[in-house]
Amino acid sequence: MKRTIAIIMGGYSSEVEISLKSGNVVYEHLSKETYEVYKIHILKEKWVAIIDGHEYAINKHDFSFVYNEKHITFDCVFNAIHGHPGEDGTILAYFDLLGLKHTSAPFYQMALTFNKRDTLSVVKEYGVKTAVSYYLDKGDAIDSDTILAKVGLPCFVKPNNAGSSFGISKVIKKDTLLEAIDIAFREDDEILIESFLNGTEVSVGVIEYNEQIKVLPATEIVSENDFFDYEAKYLGKSQEITPARISDEQLQNLNETAKKVYKILKMEGFSRAEYIFIENEPYFLEINTVPGLTNESLLPQQAQEAGISLNQLFSHAIEQALKTS
Repeated sequence: MKRTIAIIMGGYSSEVEISLKSGNVVYEHLSKETYEVYKIHILKEKWVAIIDGHEYAINKHDFSFVYNEKHITFDCVFNAIHGHPGEDGTILAYFDLLGLKHTSAPFYQMALTFNKRDTLSVVKEYGVKTAVSYYLDKGDAIDSDTILAKVGLPCFVKPNNAGSSFGISKVIKKDTLLEAIDIAFREDDEILIESFLNGTEVSVGVIEYNEQIKVLPATEIVSENDFFDYEAKYLGKSQEITPARISDEQLQNLNETAKKVYKILKMEGFSRAEYIFIENEPYFLEINTVPGLTNESLLPQQAQEAGISLNQLFSHAIEQALKTS
């Protein structure tokens, strides 16, 4: 008997369109001979199943819907929502209450890792190297001299809870710092300001595969812009070189650190983390627990370099979730 799978996509954040693309790629590559697959749009204004261009309302009491007079329930949810409420764990807590299995880490781990500041606080305690950072909440007094005395110039200003580089600015001159802070606060009430790390930037996926933690081939990021921003990620304004052009020593250090971070944060399922090398040491920037799954995205590129097709990647995530208690 086929398992019935919901691919949730959309969400309530600025990443909604990217999430819809990711979800559609998952739908295209999952075998319809193996699974009964449905696209589920989770949007602020509605939760609906999409079948042949028609919408069918999701019953939030048990996450089901009615199609052709048949009551459709799910064996597993494939989480393709970037940002709130998928990547921050909110909807996963709801699924846990319903007893519905899903492809992501437990909701607490998702909430923790979506919060950049909290994630940095955890990994630092285990000796993982990071940039120097300064934290601000909306309403805090802002003293540019104090901030820059700690992080220096250039620096990066980031929303604490956001993805796809929305709201991130690189600050080169002191007189643009306040504008960058304002831009970040449009995305989130909490921000962080980090020192600039001048080195090779890499992104590396870590997944559960064949019941083991597997570090995928890393991708070197060479952005045409000042940093790996939205245009560089999604509009072709970067070179993404997989495998990364790094030394054997750097690769070993990266793989050890990436696996260590995955374990420290008690991850499950997919993750993709960013690092910058200072000499041979990888400095951790952030982790994405619902990484992009479009054809242009890094995790699918890395999986294919490792000999894992998108069908295998997505199917394995579902089978792994179905095995969990």
